[in-house]
Amino acid sequence: MDLELRGKRALVTGGSRGIGRAIARALLDEGARVVIAARDGEAVTVAAKELAAATGSEVHGVTVDTREDASVDALVSAAIGLLGGLDIVVNAAARPGAVPDVPGIAGVSSDYVLEEINTKLVGYLRVARAAAPHLVANGWGRIINISGLAARQTGTIPGSVRNVAVAALTKGLADELGPKGVNVTVVHPGATRTERTAAIVASRAAADSISEVEAEKALYGGSLIGRIVEAEEVAAVVAFLASPKSVAINGDAIAAGGGSPRAIHY
Repeated sequence: MDLELRGKRALVTGGSRGIGRAIARALLDEGARVVIAARDGEAVTVAAKELAAATGSEVHGVTVDTREDASVDALVSAAIGLLGGLDIVVNAAARPGAVPDVPGIAGVSSDYVLEEINTKLVGYLRVARAAAPHLVANGWGRIINISGLAARQTGTIPGSVRNVAVAALTKGLADELGPKGVNVTVVHPGATRTERTAAIVASRAAADSISEVEAEKALYGGSLIGRIVEAEEVAAVVAFLASPKSVAINGDAIAAGGGSPRAIHY
């Protein structure tokens, strides 16, 4: 299937590693021109060079701190300058969820929650706010917010709160921007293989005196597909949502975690 992304101009935050990097690669493979952005300037520069070498496509790395209005505004201006405009925005700049040292409400630090909200929810809002006028001016655009299945189940309070909030943000943006040609969706990855996974699996294997295959199954085998999802598999979903062919999907949440047993979402 031709996703009709050739020549489209995309900005991917959190694009130096993990799911964000896989998304950038998927868009590049479909012929898009891409700016990736991340807080670590050295990492995003290296990632851009590696992606360009792997795909032969146009990709630029820009440093951004999505916790700051001015930094985000500068990023969007830079992306438009590098690409000549903007069609697609993927928000993926967020820290992996962390389990608190103290379980339950006692371990929920106010400062930590506020930082999570500022980084993920408000960070995504900043990027969307800066980019939206340009997408609306095109009469066509896509904004895809990467959230997580913590929005649909309890685990940690900060993890669920930030992801539910991103889903609410997505729907609000879709209601406003959808009639102007801009589709906005949210993707909820579950357990996904990234650069951090191998160390987590090895640690579990050592702690339980089991093989790494057994440890990975114990950690990530609870989905309906019975295994961890690869970052590239999440990226394939996002690439479709970024394409003109996804026009029928707007304001909705797409789970990309391999399927959750027993839960019904409608």
